[in-house]
Amino acid sequence: MSPARKPSVPIVPNLERGLLILEHLARHPEGQGISDIAVTLRYPLNSVFRVINTLLKHGYVERNAQSKKFLLTRKPFSLAYGAESDRNLMENALDLMRALRDHLKETVVVSIIDGGEGLILEQIPSTHHFRFVCEAGSRQALHSSASCKAILAFLPEAECKAILHGHVFTALTRHTIANATTFVAELTRVRSRGYAVDRGEALEGVHCVAAPIRDRQGRALAAITITGPAQRMPTKDFPAIGALVRACAVQISARMGFGLVDTRPADSALAS
Repeated sequence: MSPARKPSVPIVPNLERGLLILEHLARHPEGQGISDIAVTLRYPLNSVFRVINTLLKHGYVERNAQSKKFLLTRKPFSLAYGAESDRNLMENALDLMRALRDHLKETVVVSIIDGGEGLILEQIPSTHHFRFVCEAGSRQALHSSASCKAILAFLPEAECKAILHGHVFTALTRHTIANATTFVAELTRVRSRGYAVDRGEALEGVHCVAAPIRDRQGRALAAITITGPAQRMPTKDFPAIGALVRACAVQISARMGFGLVDTRPADSALAS
């Protein structure tokens, strides 16, 4: 459903329509047909047709030859990835991510929180033949992602609460934290030990361990995560893996300027 518009605010209707269609496709990585988009967003079919063709012409969407559905390309993501802050983050992180991958042999990713979801910026794939692929641009639910937990636990209280406001704690697996009270308690544990975990909460049989990357002011701006099958990353190994991931994140944070200025520790969302 298209959002309510404030008539007092001047907008460009066709531009707004195009942006909302892009956001809709981002929520449907499997793709959507023109009719599906028109029905869901309550837009005229011919209008959606024109917008999609424009996006297709400029490389923002592509059409699956088999399903005939339209999908986002990586072009919209590349625009955000080109931001100076993200380039600086990746320049400081990639070699340390590779070193962590080489040591643990599992996939390493760097993520941020964007638009109320986790957003993967880049991955260093596992060296195993059987591995999990986390494509850049993929999105994750806040409450089931180790990386999002790691970031949220080290954000200022007001910012964390604002991000979580209205969040729906959908149970994705039998391990998913499905209510706000339990999630807040989990963030307390994350802050205490310095790393976050995903015990198959987003996908059965997949474990993750993440630690926050912090900026000069101590604010968590991203997270480093290692992910792999539960058989290779059992819960009993989480403390040892967590120490390695945290050490990697600390090194990247130092490169980002954390510790170079005298600042108070970032307020926790759980601080009294």
